[in-house]
Amino acid sequence: MQEMVVIFLIVLLLFGAKKIPELARGVGKGMGEFKKAKHEFEREIKMGEEEGQREWDKPLKDDTDPKD
Repeated sequence: MQEMVVIFLIVLLLFGAKKIPELARGVGKGMGEFKKAKHEFEREIKMGEEEGQREWDKPLKDDTDPKD
């Protein structure tokens, strides 16, 4: 807890009270974009797994042609 107070005070000294809300909004937007990208990546991986499983479960076609 003490470390967070020290970090907050340093940020306050570096950026000033007027810039902190802007920085917080920027960090929040960045985190939102990161979460969105993470969910998209997880969805793509899941779709790839499902597609791979369907390919794996698909019966193999017999490549021997009786006409040959």
